[in-house]
Amino acid sequence: MGHRVTLIPGDGIGPEVTSAARLVAEATGISFDWDVVEAGEAAIKASGTPLPEAVLDSVRRNRIALKGPITTPIGGGFRSVNVSLRQTLDLYASVRPSRSIAGEGTRFPETDLVVVREATEGLYSGVEHWVDRDHSAAETVNVITRKASDRICRFAFELARRDHRRKVTAVHKANIMKTTGALFQTAFREVAAKYPDIPADERLIDNMCMQLVKRPSEYDVIVTTNLFGDILSDLCAGLAGGLGVAPGALYGDSLAVFEPVHGSAPKYAGQDRADPVAEILCVELMLRHLGETKAADRVFRAVWETIAEKKVVTYDLALPGYTSRPVAPSTCSAMAKEIARKVPIVDPNLPLPAPKAPGAPSADPALET
Repeated sequence: MGHRVTLIPGDGIGPEVTSAARLVAEATGISFDWDVVEAGEAAIKASGTPLPEAVLDSVRRNRIALKGPITTPIGGGFRSVNVSLRQTLDLYASVRPSRSIAGEGTRFPETDLVVVREATEGLYSGVEHWVDRDHSAAETVNVITRKASDRICRFAFELARRDHRRKVTAVHKANIMKTTGALFQTAFREVAAKYPDIPADERLIDNMCMQLVKRPSEYDVIVTTNLFGDILSDLCAGLAGGLGVAPGALYGDSLAVFEPVHGSAPKYAGQDRADPVAEILCVELMLRHLGETKAADRVFRAVWETIAEKKVVTYDLALPGYTSRPVAPSTCSAMAKEIARKVPIVDPNLPLPAPKAPGAPSADPALET
């Protein structure tokens, strides 16, 4: 019997990259029953709301979802669907691995980090209001609770123990945010004391950014609050090759939603040129969650080999800084087909070759929200 999975195509490039991911998922030979539901701009046109109750019901019923990026209007428009989804379903743990698989374009070819981000409260929640009638001042509320801090820190240590990670680092700003930051810091220290087998340390957010761009190999699992996690996960994606290769997962107590770190990039919608790798690696994470480890290994290996060969890659992976030889960029669908073709034939047990030395830095086109 196959796995029933909610599929949320999303906005902008979302339908293209989720179609690519679906193709690769089905190439594993595992049976999937896709429950397709719409959220975002397409849902507004159909039902008048960006997050219909049918989407929430589908995720609750299936307990697992593969999601494309959804547009969040900047400075106005509807409230973030991503934030609403996380808060409504209590998807409190946002897990974003950063693994260097982009070959020559990776400045730090041995990057292997995991950012564990609290995803339901804090500054990123969007709890804000105008202070005066003239709208000359605004205020954002930073709510940090002991319950949420405890459970995200426990999640980080459990992940480190399960995956044989070597250290957990808490990131906060407790020197200035002496109430909210200190509450998170205190929760981390008390939880860390219950995991004596796992080394633990702390960094201030500004210092952590500097440390990561100087020596990322010193860090392993990073646990932090909502807004800091959003910023650090993009930084770590840059260390590993860019947003185009950065997958993510959201976990609650009984639900899991897999989504790429990047945004919906509406200006590229319908052009068949977006990098599908982040969404395809979401399939890898989903397969691991489902216990389909061998299939997950095949997907990862197929992605790695496709990028390493540099024969069928999208424009961002064909830039001069990402390869030492001229490469004609391929389409999103062509790259997905190449990865899907490799999935049944790769040997997931072979060790991956050592990454090549990183090339010259190059502009990484942002997949903007």
